[in-house]
Amino acid sequence: MHGEHHSSHAPSGPVAQLPKAIAIAGTLAVAAALFLVPHTPADAPKAEKALHALWWIGVLPFAALLGAIAVFPLIPKIAHWWHSNLNRYLVSLVVAGLALAYLFATSGATAVGDALHHAVPDEYVPFMSLLFALYVIAGGLRIETPFDGRPKENLTILLVGALIASFVGTTGAAMVLIRPLLESIRERKYKAHSVVFFIFIVCNCGGCLLPIGDPPLFMGYLRGVPFLWTMSLWKEWIIVNGLLLVAYFAIDTVLFKKEQLSIQRSDTHRRFALEGAVNIPLLALAIAAVALLVPGKSLPGTEWAVPNFLREGVLFGLAGLSWLLTKRSVRTANRFEFGAILEVAAIFIGIFISMQIPLEVLKVEGAKLGIESPLAFYWITGALSSFLDNAPTYVVFFEIAKIMPFVPDEAYVTLANGQIRADLLTAVSLGAVFMGANTYIGNGPNFMVKAIAESEGVKMPSFFGYMAWSVGILIPLLALAQIVFP
Repeated sequence: MHGEHHSSHAPSGPVAQLPKAIAIAGTLAVAAALFLVPHTPADAPKAEKALHALWWIGVLPFAALLGAIAVFPLIPKIAHWWHSNLNRYLVSLVVAGLALAYLFATSGATAVGDALHHAVPDEYVPFMSLLFALYVIAGGLRIETPFDGRPKENLTILLVGALIASFVGTTGAAMVLIRPLLESIRERKYKAHSVVFFIFIVCNCGGCLLPIGDPPLFMGYLRGVPFLWTMSLWKEWIIVNGLLLVAYFAIDTVLFKKEQLSIQRSDTHRRFALEGAVNIPLLALAIAAVALLVPGKSLPGTEWAVPNFLREGVLFGLAGLSWLLTKRSVRTANRFEFGAILEVAAIFIGIFISMQIPLEVLKVEGAKLGIESPLAFYWITGALSSFLDNAPTYVVFFEIAKIMPFVPDEAYVTLANGQIRADLLTAVSLGAVFMGANTYIGNGPNFMVKAIAESEGVKMPSFFGYMAWSVGILIPLLALAQIVFP
């Protein structure tokens, strides 16, 4: 399994079982805390919170986890150890424990309970259930093409991804199209740049036209933004994705010529084909479940309130159906295995728990940042979305934008419970969606695609190496595109 490497020199006996024992104990401790540690009820009035004077210490565990993700793969003596998903999970548990220990020491048990409930059942479980369902369902869908790595062919896959991302979600589009892309570039020497641009476009920038396209926009929809308001971002969608596609085609063409390949089609019978079509309706049902089964909200057209975890249960059920109904030969041809999703699960449990403290700092201090212009909202929301999950970052700056002083000459968007300046909502939306692509952890599909590509033998850039691509290409293009933003 990808992510689990074994050596003939690995310890055996009780020593070898110790990491598993620690992982099990840590998991049980988190689960027990969710039930036993007191927390503030979801419907309780929210009290004004003050930051502890040593709040910066509470941010250190999150920073340490980012450091581990970025640095450990670069250190030869640690890289092999880090490749184990069990060891990644142990690091996540340690970081989460340090963050919770800080909360307990400074704010008491209730703060620990609040953080755990917000991080695990409210965020991590929905996040992983969606990724898992789409991973399993898309893993049973095999799209065969005659493509063999030519720039125009790779460009076509990225263009299709940009076109469908807003309608099936960036995660759905990424899971469906990453394997056809990897199959296309299998014989290419230079591969990583294609996956990097796939993350830029399909996993992020393509998804800004509908709330189901990207999690931050869905959070806005839940807060009263009209469902079709995001279609007003079509100009920005065209400009940013158009610039990225042009940049990709130019880079891929240069590298293709540099490889000096005269590619011959190895199989003259290869053509467009689809296997595992039973997964198409399952994929549609998964997307519908995310859009319609919102806990605590009424099912559209009824007065029935959706209970907690029904959505997650439906998603796991659809994944189970996919597993049962898909021929094993299809998953074998896709080289499907669970290592990539386990890697995401292992790392993101630590991210979701430890990031509660920096998010709380942002909620308390965000209004004091002095941001007023759309440009400031765009870049600050984007910068923080690059490292924090872009959905909660969007929520923070959405709420800040709502309380900005009324400006008579500005256009406003009417919400279910108020209004918000249209230019600020545009800035927050675009910053969160576009700049979630700046790092591997800015948006859920990013890390998933990286893990899948590595499981297929693509040598992906390190955390910093990927950021070199985003700083060198994505951010300048976003800066160029902002000229036409309202």
